[in-house]
Amino acid sequence: MTATWSVDSEAFYQNAVKVKNNNSIMAVVKNNAYHYGLEFAVKQFSRAGITTFSTTSLKEAVRIRKLVPKATIFLMNAVYDFDTVRDNQIQMTLPSLEYYYKYKEELHDIKVHLEFENLLHRSGFKTLEEIKEVLEDNHNNSNPRKMVISGLWTHFGYADEFDVPEYGFERKAWLNVVNTLLDEGYQFDMIHAQNSASYYREGQTLLPHHTHARVGIALYGSRPYSKLEEKIIQQSLTVKGNVIQVREVNEGDYCGYSFAYEATRNKTQLAVVDVGYGDGILKSRAKHEALINGKRYPIRALMMSHMFVEVDDEVHAQDEVILYNNDIRIDEYTFKGVGANSEQLSAMNHDSLIKEYR
Repeated sequence: MTATWSVDSEAFYQNAVKVKNNNSIMAVVKNNAYHYGLEFAVKQFSRAGITTFSTTSLKEAVRIRKLVPKATIFLMNAVYDFDTVRDNQIQMTLPSLEYYYKYKEELHDIKVHLEFENLLHRSGFKTLEEIKEVLEDNHNNSNPRKMVISGLWTHFGYADEFDVPEYGFERKAWLNVVNTLLDEGYQFDMIHAQNSASYYREGQTLLPHHTHARVGIALYGSRPYSKLEEKIIQQSLTVKGNVIQVREVNEGDYCGYSFAYEATRNKTQLAVVDVGYGDGILKSRAKHEALINGKRYPIRALMMSHMFVEVDDEVHAQDEVILYNNDIRIDEYTFKGVGANSEQLSAMNHDSLIKEYR
């Protein structure tokens, strides 16, 4: 028996259709599509009618081009291999004035999206005036093979925060940039800003003048914030192990390394399960429960390849132990403080887990 990471392909596809909601979606497929597998995710998203993709990796962008030759592909990180970008017709971010003036000749014939820094401060032009400077300089560039400004974008860093006003601030600042540039006659083929949280906060609709919502985690089955009902987004992923054996310990017995768990009563039953932190189970996740035969049981200790789960007489060797599925979801533990949705997904060790698509 070996722990398994498996995806219900039809559920994954149906969730993508539901998330898309007949809107123009730019599917974020960075980090091997949140570790669901780039080929799998792009295939299912394409099946759902999504034709625009974004990633942070040029290598992944090239792979996407081979998978969907006619797709629009946007690279969210600035890179320096301009020939590969051109050869594969990849659109990419323009992150700063410094980058523009240093590489504007090398960027010839590449479609770029001007990035507004906003409150995240990760990348982008700091002000509307900087954006206008690039627009004017590029307009006045007489070189017939200059770069092509085709897009405008930002990222909302606070859309999943409800107890602070920052999302309102960044949303207002961004819409001021968009509206000012459009009012002054500038045109863009693509305008995008909304992540999953912003997209759902706006009622699964696009912001004014936007061509796409740039959606990540919702497409992979996790709610971006807890106010959303579970039924709105379906998780297709199951991560499970197996009960190897059930051990009986008594009050005062220590179980696991370094006194990890001390039994508080006699005849405590502990299921030894074949999954651990070496398979990508976060230690913070092991402070909670596992699902066995439809019932939740507390995890008591986590080891590299095993864990102890305190059980009762209803649990036996070879029973399945569910760490994640649609009834014990990744986003549930996000909201319990285990770690971000993407953090829990990224931790999974696909070299040790059996990986399957059903």
